[in-house]
Amino acid sequence: MTINKDLLAKREEAKENKPDFVRPESWRYVRLQTNWRKPKGIDHHQRKQKSRGRPGLVKVGYGGPKDARGLHPSGFTDNLVYNLNDLEKLDPKKDGVRFGHGVGTKKRKEIIVKAIEQKFKIFNARVSASGSKS
Repeated sequence: MTINKDLLAKREEAKENKPDFVRPESWRYVRLQTNWRKPKGIDHHQRKQKSRGRPGLVKVGYGGPKDARGLHPSGFTDNLVYNLNDLEKLDPKKDGVRFGHGVGTKKRKEIIVKAIEQKFKIFNARVSASGSKS
């Protein structure tokens, strides 16, 4: 069941107009990965935007729609939960649950039972409600 389909569609539409940001010169040297790094040199051609045909720089204007930010691909909002009190503040119809890194198995099981009861979408359960590892 996907919610916020229209917001996700808007985000995908905005993504189509965004260039693929690749690390400068990564196409030239094998040792450089393609993940983005900002050009910082004083004479860097891409930072100065000197020549045409160079990939664009990451800028604020390329961001997605404000109302679609923070949405999980399922359409639910992504919320970190550390204890049962955090779960009570959320709405199962629009909020998804992601457990914090420091939450142990014992407390995780308690929260999962409560979350399944209230029909929350859980993104990183790591243990089932019955207790066996999954």
